[in-house]
Amino acid sequence: MLTMPAPRTPLFPWRHHSQSDRESALAHHVSDAAFPCVGAKAALAKGTLAVLACKAIDSAWDDVRIHDALSQFAAEYRSDPGLYRSLAVVFDGPSSMNEEQFEAALWTRLQSLSDKDVWRGHAYDETVSSDPENPHFSLSFGGEAFFVVGLHPNASRPARRFAQPTLVFNLHDQFERLRAEGRYETMREKILVRDEALAGTRNPMLSRHGETSEARQYSGRPVTDSWACPFAYRGKKTGAPTTKTKADPPFKADGWPRDKGSRGL
Repeated sequence: MLTMPAPRTPLFPWRHHSQSDRESALAHHVSDAAFPCVGAKAALAKGTLAVLACKAIDSAWDDVRIHDALSQFAAEYRSDPGLYRSLAVVFDGPSSMNEEQFEAALWTRLQSLSDKDVWRGHAYDETVSSDPENPHFSLSFGGEAFFVVGLHPNASRPARRFAQPTLVFNLHDQFERLRAEGRYETMREKILVRDEALAGTRNPMLSRHGETSEARQYSGRPVTDSWACPFAYRGKKTGAPTTKTKADPPFKADGWPRDKGSRGL
């Protein structure tokens, strides 16, 4: 079986009882020939698709632990950037949620994680907006922007169906690197073609970053123009994105903020 590393969680040095089962299930799902996301397949092949098994998605039980994993994940990426890295948080359940219920649970978890990011003193990634109505919106954890993909058993789109409720955190900077290297559009088209072959139609919710807010895509549920994102960032707001310099990361490798004036990790 392909290796799927569990993310580091220094504040919680223990494994969920279903960690190995969740790793195996997700590896089997992503490696299926019909699964459309070639980026996830690349991460699985490289051993850079990390999995964190947790309790219920409609419970706050694991929120601090999840945030700890995200902070470490962001810090490790800054110290050694590389393509095709994702962090999948796979929950035990519930498996009976419909799309509206899953969407509500997803945003409850993301709001809680964002609030903990503020509490731990992390600044919002300045390359994106913290306003979910802004077309440049992305979530930010540990100083890095993330695009979130929700999976669950009752998703209307086949590509979003998985046996367990799951939140996949993808680093926004990876998409920008692919754009800079001229590879983003080719990969995007491959995914769209594969998704159409699986579902019969292309996903109408998909859009490029900067066209419409990506918040509309997170849960996988088709929404209308009147849909309002329930997320509200409670730290210092960011508006228009700015250029980010990665030479001097604002956080240490342990995920906690760097002391003012400090230059080293």
